[in-house]
Amino acid sequence: MRSFAAHWAARTAAAIGLAFLAAGIPAFAQPSAEGITLERPSRLKNLVPAEQLERTAGQQFAQMKRQASEKNALAADDHPQLIRLRVIAKRLMPHIGRWNSKAVNWPWEVQLFGSNAINAFCMPGGKIGFYTGILDRLKLTDDEVAMIMGHEMAHALREHSRERLAKHQLTGIGATVLSSVLGLGEAGRTVMDYGAQLTMLKFSRDDEGEADLIGLDIAARAGFDPRAGITLWRKMSAQSKNTPPQWLSTHPSGNNRIAEIERHLDLVLPLFAQAIGVSIDQLPPDPSL
Repeated sequence: MRSFAAHWAARTAAAIGLAFLAAGIPAFAQPSAEGITLERPSRLKNLVPAEQLERTAGQQFAQMKRQASEKNALAADDHPQLIRLRVIAKRLMPHIGRWNSKAVNWPWEVQLFGSNAINAFCMPGGKIGFYTGILDRLKLTDDEVAMIMGHEMAHALREHSRERLAKHQLTGIGATVLSSVLGLGEAGRTVMDYGAQLTMLKFSRDDEGEADLIGLDIAARAGFDPRAGITLWRKMSAQSKNTPPQWLSTHPSGNNRIAEIERHLDLVLPLFAQAIGVSIDQLPPDPSL
């Protein structure tokens, strides 16, 4: 009988082979009477254990909160903007299971950090962080906040972090560290090594495009106007004339994103109309006009 290590080595080799076969297939939006649909995520993400990555993200998020609290930069539970964020998140939550059935059991959390940075994120496992700068400097409406939150949630729902870290291991560090992550050796090298990378992780343009479309879908189902994605990116582009803000620096250009949002509005406007109980021709005025 093969040893445990040999068994896992064979399993890992097979997983890598399948991952490379799937890696070249891009996800794309497809017309649907039920909103946005996408092809299944890349199998590459299966090379990084989800549970360990989510646990690591939770620990890093807790550390961020501790550090912010020590600097009086963590919003109290009665902070009006934090209450607002949590109300918006509560409306989005019923619509996440369509994109990741496991996510309905994640310990979701929303926190607000005092910083002038134009930034927001959602870590693996559902840890959502907003910075006061993105709310105050862009003067975001609730619909625009929902676009950002839905986008960031989409990264977690599609497990883009797992995929990017797996690609990093395969193309950068190699099979030795990957074997360590999977428990095949070097016991001290685990997914915990990824912790410092999570907040600095840059997603691909394909990932960003997916997140935009999924965010539109989730927000529209929750009764937020998807046309606010256009006004949001106009605001973001105005902020980036000189130095791109952190949240924008790793993303495709605002004009391209606006064009993609406009191209997919016909798929999500019916969801928005249904959510607020009106017909398409009774929708509120377009905020982007």
